[in-house]
Amino acid sequence: MTAYQYRFEKVLSFREQQKTETEIEYKNAIQAFEEVATKLYDLLKKKEDVFNKQQERMAIGFSINDIHHYSRFIGSLEKKIAELQQQVMQARSKMNWYEDKLLEKTLEVRKYEKMKENDQEHHRAEEEQLEAIRLDELSTLKYRRRENG
Repeated sequence: MTAYQYRFEKVLSFREQQKTETEIEYKNAIQAFEEVATKLYDLLKKKEDVFNKQQERMAIGFSINDIHHYSRFIGSLEKKIAELQQQVMQARSKMNWYEDKLLEKTLEVRKYEKMKENDQEHHRAEEEQLEAIRLDELSTLKYRRRENG
């Protein structure tokens, strides 16, 4: 019986390595997205809190300078929010791109694994067939020895 050797083993290993690298990049993209999205959430929450505080202060009355101060502060928060929204969109896009690449790499690896399974099955069937032929030959030789006596 011969030992099984998959002819595309190096290709399969290479594809698995590519898949692993893509998984790492995908996880990094997810982490980057989560960080930017968290910053955006925190900034939106801060804007909401500042706006509510401004509304409360307006109800009890406060100076024009304070109104201008709050207005400028909210304006700067809105600029930062707009920038972060762009970053979130870019991070989401990058994350989705890596997700697609990971799916593609996973499918490639799965194809090679399936080919390996089929090849192993074919090899096993050939080995069984060769074993059956050897057994037939041995039986025939044994029968002839008995006949010749």
